[in-house]
Amino acid sequence: MSSTRPLRVAIVGAGPAGIYAADILSKTDLDVSIDLFERLPAPFGLVRYGVAPDHPRIKQIIVALHRVLARGDVRLLANVDYGVDLKLDDLRQFYDAVIFSTGSIRDAALPIPGIDLDGSYGAADFVSWYDGHPDVPRTWPLEAKEVAVLGAGNVALDVARVLAKHADDLLPTEIPSNVYDTLKTSPVTDVHVFARRGPAQVKFSPLELRELGHVKDVDIVVYPEDYDFDEGSMSAIESSNQTKQVVKTLTDWTLVEPSTQKASRRLHLHFLHAPVEIVGTDGKVTGLRTERTALQGDGTVKGTGELHDFPVQAVYRAVGYFGSPLAEIPFDELKGVISNREGRVVDLDGEHLPGVYATGWIKRGPVGLIGHTKSDASETIRHLVEDVTGVGDGGDVSTGDLAGGRSADHGDPQAVLDFLADRGVDVVEWADFEKLDAHEQALGEPHGRERIKVVPREEMLDIAKGRSDS
Repeated sequence: MSSTRPLRVAIVGAGPAGIYAADILSKTDLDVSIDLFERLPAPFGLVRYGVAPDHPRIKQIIVALHRVLARGDVRLLANVDYGVDLKLDDLRQFYDAVIFSTGSIRDAALPIPGIDLDGSYGAADFVSWYDGHPDVPRTWPLEAKEVAVLGAGNVALDVARVLAKHADDLLPTEIPSNVYDTLKTSPVTDVHVFARRGPAQVKFSPLELRELGHVKDVDIVVYPEDYDFDEGSMSAIESSNQTKQVVKTLTDWTLVEPSTQKASRRLHLHFLHAPVEIVGTDGKVTGLRTERTALQGDGTVKGTGELHDFPVQAVYRAVGYFGSPLAEIPFDELKGVISNREGRVVDLDGEHLPGVYATGWIKRGPVGLIGHTKSDASETIRHLVEDVTGVGDGGDVSTGDLAGGRSADHGDPQAVLDFLADRGVDVVEWADFEKLDAHEQALGEPHGRERIKVVPREEMLDIAKGRSDS
């Protein structure tokens, strides 16, 4: 194998983490050739399929990610499923290094009685549905008048807001037609969000919370009896401007006179309520039982034994995401991440698997906002550069061995395309995706919308590959 060819790097997962890693790697002094693999026919991961459609500011991140892929120095190979179409041993034939950035897409477990009842759902599945993810059914059973959402983060707010919002108010967004049609028929009147801890401990961002108060024909209801602070709470408020803003917004809502709230739908925020059981009859959800919790002085809580029952016909758990194991890659089942040390993937003995790395949520768990993946990717790329060049600080690579790390037998970029073609894989490259992107924008234009997302996978592929006249 040649020591003068570019270093070949595969990045598995074309969401923000993968694209940020590709961008950072492309700007090092390494002579590098980067392929970005994606399981779905479209890139952008979380910001395409995990952000509520009525958050256009967050979705503007796609503009920056789009710009990276449009440059032409990072090759997109979408509609390629790692673990099915190829595995690590296959990638090693064509790449000197592999970075996994597959994210965390499963709902974290919530082991309480009744969690498996009909009407009990994971937030991740619901988010995928309303965002038009091609791997989920196109229908969703929105039959409940009263709904519970379990969680105290932005995903819980997104789920609650989409459930409470009138479908017509989502029409200016890229919401798929099937989602709009289903939301239009929803009989919901009350959505209840439950947080285990107090107002100063929730993980809502101030902007997300304030936006909740501007949803048309939806009243926000906060209960004074759920409103408590301890020394830990006061310390959090004093030390964090974000916490201070969140608490101020919530406080303002507690002062609203109930007699002035006349909207047709209500969104209730409950604090110091820990879910202990989903109650059901004949296999269907009929209620949620919570235990009142009490702050312990340091911001933590413990149960008081005081139980409350809320009549609901559906429960959505938004208690966090969890990573999925990947074929041939060491995985930490407790944390839901690839076993790694600062982005270097390690085996059971803690030894680095040569040439294998991780970044994003599959590296560190589903914490932090999308922008945090940049610094995370920088750490992983720094270690990759150190390993390839032998330069300890990953800085001046010109003093290292720029020809090092070339271990793949087939360094020609065409070789992996030939391999996938032999396996019958319908690879979507950037030029193909641009056709799909233009088609979605054209669908939205007559309706004054930026785009209308195409949902079925086969239709996405036909459009991208120029096999559709629609």
